Amino acid sequence: MTGIIDAERLRMALTRAVENGAGRGDHDLNPGMEATGRQRPAAVLIPVVEREGGLTLLFTRRSDDLPVHPGQISFPGGRAETHDDGPADTALRETEEEIGVHRRHIEVVGQLDLYRTRTGFEITPVVGLLTPPFDMRPEPGEVQEIFEVPLPFFLDRSNHERHSREWNNQMRSFYAMPYGDYYIWGATAGMLVNFVDVLLPRVDA
Repeated sequence: MTGIIDAERLRMALTRAVENGAGRGDHDLNPGMEATGRQRPAAVLIPVVEREGGLTLLFTRRSDDLPVHPGQISFPGGRAETHDDGPADTALRETEEEIGVHRRHIEVVGQLDLYRTRTGFEITPVVGLLTPPFDMRPEPGEVQEIFEVPLPFFLDRSNHERHSREWNNQMRSFYAMPYGDYYIWGATAGMLVNFVDVLLPRVDA
């Protein structure tokens, strides 16, 4: 797939996307660092916004007061609850709770491979198309900021960087996609790599 990705081409790509069964995860760049034990199900929404100038992706910056991953860039989402009707329901519920966008404004167009984190979460990335106008009300206890990034930035694979840090006396590698003052990395960046692979399949894949 080449050229401009618009809403229709997004729908077509996600319709054809088939989970490969192996899943994605932090272990993609760190063989041997797979999570052990029970995986806790979770889901995030990858919100694609139809702006007049083209598609954008919507992100949140987590509150600096949160005990886990404070200040990090993420998609709206969280762990599944027993009353949720599948991953899409989890992602839509969490999106409304975190940024105040009601599900009536979101067209679910598909989902990506499961993403497994080293902390034991099995995340289903759900792709949703948002058509303005819609109101946003960030939950102050969880969300510090909401911002958007043009989709073409992520479609350019030269922006898919690989960084490393020491963790538990081991060097851990991860994807990073710095954009201005925003440092998009870790699981969020890993899911974005998967998203781009769906939209722009590699000829050698």
